[in-house]
Amino acid sequence: MTKKCYLSHLECGLCGERFDADKLWNLCPACRKPLLVRYDLDAARASFARGLLASREPTMWRYRELLPLRDDAFKLCLGEGFTPLFRASRLEREIGHAPLYIKDEGLNPTGSFKARGLAAAISRAYELGVKAVSIPTAGNAGCAMSAYAALAGLEAHVFMPADVPRPFINECRVLGAQVTLIDGLITDCGKAAREGVEKHGRFDVSTLKEPYRIEGKKTMGYEVAEQMNWTLPDVIIYPTGGGTGLVGMWKAFDEMEKLGWIGPARPRMVTVQADGCAPMVKAFNEGREFAEPWPNARTIADGMRVPAAVGDFLILRALRESGGTAVAVPDAEILESTFLLGKATGIWPAPEGGATLAAFLRLRKDGWIRDGDSVVLFNTGSGAKYSHIWD
Repeated sequence: MTKKCYLSHLECGLCGERFDADKLWNLCPACRKPLLVRYDLDAARASFARGLLASREPTMWRYRELLPLRDDAFKLCLGEGFTPLFRASRLEREIGHAPLYIKDEGLNPTGSFKARGLAAAISRAYELGVKAVSIPTAGNAGCAMSAYAALAGLEAHVFMPADVPRPFINECRVLGAQVTLIDGLITDCGKAAREGVEKHGRFDVSTLKEPYRIEGKKTMGYEVAEQMNWTLPDVIIYPTGGGTGLVGMWKAFDEMEKLGWIGPARPRMVTVQADGCAPMVKAFNEGREFAEPWPNARTIADGMRVPAAVGDFLILRALRESGGTAVAVPDAEILESTFLLGKATGIWPAPEGGATLAAFLRLRKDGWIRDGDSVVLFNTGSGAKYSHIWD
């Protein structure tokens, strides 16, 4: 049976213009900024109690009423979401801080948190009649899009930097996608992808250039609340490239408060980037609303090698509203912390996950993270795809 969907409309994250949620959109036509999905939360509050979740499937679709799909016939699910939230007891003893938790997104289909956003985006595109989808990617997002496009029988086009690790390229190809390798960064891939979108009518599912990936990613926030018995942690540290997950969680906290599921207390949100590609950190420290593109971006953490983010103002807004901060760490610290995280937890993290521990250690040393602060680190993917950096 199809559960009720409380989808209401779309709204520009910058200018506030409203749009019909049952039409295909990319960016706001007026200001070219991201569109956000809005729900009738008053109606949802009256009939969707959090107690209903206990008997539901352990995937992100347990929050079905607050995801943007009208008809379950178009729901694409490979088991994404409801990943474990581990108490990292050995790591706590190693670094001298508790409580510390790891949200392990590497256990998602295709090995990363990208499965959440692309499950939602491709499901909704499928429902709205899309036949071909396109994405520029540093790796994991392309793999996830390819998987869900394959499940729906949609044509998939992936544009990747030529120097991404081979496992990412191979996975997309095995999943049936047409892969185009570009000499350059993800921004260059975006330019090449746009040509195909305009010429062949493919639907662009780039980060925050359509409204629905953020909806899948926001379920990380719902899960953290549910797994911590509806009390949010003091600090969330999140590796940031395009920033969809951080923006999504901030949106989820607002929705949950309006639903009556949590109170007004919020975690301090922390963006971590590599010092070879840190546009959000620079913009945050300079008090800017928008970030300037980062020149000559480089880092071993491919998911953070994003020199320009279309949702920059949404990321910076969440950091400032939460009383959070932004931290840049060098690749050497990222690699060292990745090994420490693995050795002390049994999780094989992606370097992006290791970066969150590197940021934690800096913030703890500086006193920004205080004794007794409850902290959640996000490991956003499996380290298995990064074989080139472990030798």
